[in-house]
Amino acid sequence: MKKVITLLCAAVLCVCFFSGCGAKEANLSEVMDKINSSYDVKDLTKLTDVNDLNTYYGIDVKDVKQFAAEINTDSSKAPVEIVLVEANDAAAAQNINTKLSARYNSIYSQYASYSAEEVAMVKDCKVTVDGNFVTMIVADKAPEMLEIFYSNIK
Repeated sequence: MKKVITLLCAAVLCVCFFSGCGAKEANLSEVMDKINSSYDVKDLTKLTDVNDLNTYYGIDVKDVKQFAAEINTDSSKAPVEIVLVEANDAAAAQNINTKLSARYNSIYSQYASYSAEEVAMVKDCKVTVDGNFVTMIVADKAPEMLEIFYSNIK
């Protein structure tokens, strides 16, 4: 009887261990709302269609589970882009990371033609990967915005 109870306990522990342990979750629209309510980022266009990620970044829509993105579409101004994406899996996250990193490098080059102050701001920005979540935040206060993101993924 002790062996049966021990096996049952071991089975329950295995089920608990493998049932989502380490999986992170967040509602990216809510995270974007928190970023917007905490920081005054003006004149950004909200991307609402997943196909916009393909248009602006070349991201395959099949890689995307959910996203929230706001960008400055006025080409006369320096780029400001806040892109939060949850990929379907680790391989998709890597694909998205590659695309957003290419965009970040393009933005960096673009800022280099503006001023040293703006280039310094972009250096504080980055593309991050945390599990299946990939972010690119290019804006004043980007590190603080990223902290809001991290504090909201569980």
